[in-house]
Amino acid sequence: MTRPATSDTVRLIACGSVDDGKSTLIGRLLYDAGRVPDDERAALVRASASHGTRGDEIDYALLLDGLEAEREQGITIDVAWRHLQTATRRFLIADCPGHVQYTRNMATGASVADIATLLVDATKGLLPQTFRHTAILSLFGVRHVLVAVNKMDRVGYAAAVFDSIVAAYREHAKRLGIADVTCIPVAAAVGDNVCRAAPTMPWYAGPTVLQHLESVPVVDSRHAEPMRLPIQTVLRDLEGQRWLAGTLASGVVRTGDDICVAPGGARTRVAALTVSGAEADVAVAGQAIAVRFSEEIDAARGNVLAPVVSPVAVSDQFVADVLWFDDAPLLPSRRYRITLATQSIGARVVELKHRHDPESLQPLAAKRLECNDIGQAVLSLDAPVAYAPYTENATLGGFILIDPVTSATVGAGMIRHGLRRAQNIHWQALDVDRSARAALKGQHPRCVWFTGLSGAGKSTIANLVERGLYARGLHTYLLDGDNVRHGLNRDLGFTDEDRVENLRRVSEVAKLMTDAGLIVLVSFIAPFRAERAAARALFAPGDFIEVFVDTPLSVAEQRDAKGLYAKARRGELPNFTGIDSPYEVPEQAELTLDTTAESPDALAERVIARLLS
Repeated sequence: MTRPATSDTVRLIACGSVDDGKSTLIGRLLYDAGRVPDDERAALVRASASHGTRGDEIDYALLLDGLEAEREQGITIDVAWRHLQTATRRFLIADCPGHVQYTRNMATGASVADIATLLVDATKGLLPQTFRHTAILSLFGVRHVLVAVNKMDRVGYAAAVFDSIVAAYREHAKRLGIADVTCIPVAAAVGDNVCRAAPTMPWYAGPTVLQHLESVPVVDSRHAEPMRLPIQTVLRDLEGQRWLAGTLASGVVRTGDDICVAPGGARTRVAALTVSGAEADVAVAGQAIAVRFSEEIDAARGNVLAPVVSPVAVSDQFVADVLWFDDAPLLPSRRYRITLATQSIGARVVELKHRHDPESLQPLAAKRLECNDIGQAVLSLDAPVAYAPYTENATLGGFILIDPVTSATVGAGMIRHGLRRAQNIHWQALDVDRSARAALKGQHPRCVWFTGLSGAGKSTIANLVERGLYARGLHTYLLDGDNVRHGLNRDLGFTDEDRVENLRRVSEVAKLMTDAGLIVLVSFIAPFRAERAAARALFAPGDFIEVFVDTPLSVAEQRDAKGLYAKARRGELPNFTGIDSPYEVPEQAELTLDTTAESPDALAERVIARLLS
């Protein structure tokens, strides 16, 4: 999520809808700029003929299929970059897929792009994916947009068609805050206005695509920003001296500079500096460097170094725009893992403020984000991190979200601002702590989480376990799903969003109760692995025992003491687990109880034996 552009290397992405001609335009640029050897040119002509192209056309998209994908350091996911060296500039070009399901690829390219070339098919005009890609360019702050209105040959090179598309697009871009928009009519398949001026369009007097790309003023603003060094690794030299290494995200650092570490605020001085392994007195943004402090202070991977006179902001709560990639929706209260620069930490979406309209970026009411949606959310992290608004520093403002269960990248985001309330709330140290309360009760506090289908027997077994523990003089409390919904969670329904919040609240209550020294029994369907994993994460290893009450759906439905399955089958209970809402079976439960093989009393004794072992 960094923007590693330099003034002598320009990162260019081609985006737009499917079949608008992105690959053909890039292929034409590479072909006419001399990137392709003569033998490959001849082979391309033959291959194009075999594909049935017209005599005056070459299928330049074939060129990209034959070129090896080149990846540059700093590009994180799913974007292949190709080199183009012209007379005045070196380009890295990415062909971003136009399919909606590959929006993540386009977002990855936009996050590092200096210039975006947006293809529009003159025969189709502006399409939904045109608007979606423009919205993403706006969110990621791409400053220069070239609109290539392609396939002009198929509309008779009509100036009126071009003018109509340009007028509509400029109005749209203006609403989104994109100021630098250049529009060029092209016929990429035959090369018109790509690298040479087209006599077929005498009404157009502007630059060709190549001329424009070579003239766009690309300024690397990182050098003017305050120094920020995210620590990637800690090294020791042969003399045992400690060095902190990483890529300088912005600014300039020199030996002798006074710096501080975030989070934490410890101060020191740069005693020595290396750039790409060689000793140096100064380093600039974009370079791989290592620094040695004048004294030993606590600093490690994930910390950020900054000047004492310009410290980096720290918070554990942000407002951020989020682009969602995953098929499973983003749900408020669900836990994820956030990677921000070299920092990685647990996070929760505490509030979805709105979803952005994919065309206008106007806010729309929403309770979730579906795949490829863009929205604004409030994120709460497990601990404070160093950050910057994305508009000020892309490295410290851009992040990805990871599913802690599957380890899949599910979203990307841009921090807009931190929340002050995060800076005004501090954990209050108490003299009587968990260990003291547990010692007074003479027991080991734990959370025993019973999960399974409705009617599986969770509450029955949990009740028997509590009776058995009570008889042994132990201090317990049973949190039952139905009982909690009469009070603490009476405001919640049974949508996926409400189920997630229901379990978040119960997890926090269970954590507080174990801090009080109690053995807490939790009896909830808890259908989603992600929420059970989030609950487990609140407890120390060994203090959370997941008990899967394993009962086949057919058996649970036969019991149906509350008549819930019957109502669900009649359509009177929407979102009922096992009928029209899924139950995700635990993969690593500490105990699995088969209610069809043993009695509830026997199963309860198994749980008690595990607790007392």
